[in-house]
Amino acid sequence: MKKSLILLFCIMMTQSSFAQDASSIKLSRKEIKKQQIDSLLKSDEEGIIKSKRHFLAGFKFISDGYGGFIEYGVTKSSRKSSLFQLEIAERKHLKEEKYKTDFDISTPFVFGKLNYFYPIKIGYQQQILLGNKGNKNGVNITVNFGGGLSLALLKPYYVQFEKTNGEIALVKFSDLNINYFLDSAYLIGAPSFSQGWNQLNWIPGIYVKPSLRFDYGRFNEVISALEIGLNAEYYTKKIPQLLNFKQEYFIGAYVSVLFGRRK
Repeated sequence: MKKSLILLFCIMMTQSSFAQDASSIKLSRKEIKKQQIDSLLKSDEEGIIKSKRHFLAGFKFISDGYGGFIEYGVTKSSRKSSLFQLEIAERKHLKEEKYKTDFDISTPFVFGKLNYFYPIKIGYQQQILLGNKGNKNGVNITVNFGGGLSLALLKPYYVQFEKTNGEIALVKFSDLNINYFLDSAYLIGAPSFSQGWNQLNWIPGIYVKPSLRFDYGRFNEVISALEIGLNAEYYTKKIPQLLNFKQEYFIGAYVSVLFGRRK
């Protein structure tokens, strides 16, 4: 009888010990989960951004044109990220000036324009954090620098003439001579945007781009930012934009508006 009571007591004590250990483990897991949630809430309130990657798109105003771009970013550490970018723009020579003829249905044209200039860029930038937001209503500041490959797409610029027989002639500005004016009744002006895409030429080049980015998004997972920077491009041949104005390098400033999300 004594042995039975002792055995029963030992079993009860063992079960009680297991129950306490299980309760302790369960409580510990709850505490860990709570600490993680509290940490995330605190980070969000203090403006500390913790993400592995981001995707954004933007529109940029360049000193001699405009463009758009997309970007994929990968976080390397709390202060550094790698940015992979694709951009397309239209660049216009600063001396371009539009004219309109006296013909009623004429469209404005750029005298001396030889080509539309569309640089397409594929590049990489390193992003370094300069300052956290401080709080979710603050501004996150980063410095970005890098560069990549640039491909200059050139679309020939045409002008339209109405000949004396009523026919409409499209002529490249680079091919114009006095005979076109003598044989034509009217210079109508520039053609539609769709003209010339089947005669594209391209010139390869490289570019570098340093910039500062100011992210003012209210929530850390949302990107709302402004970026200011400089852009320098060099091409293997001179770009013929206007008569008597051809160059292989371009330097300009830009301002970008960016929107995206972090994950």
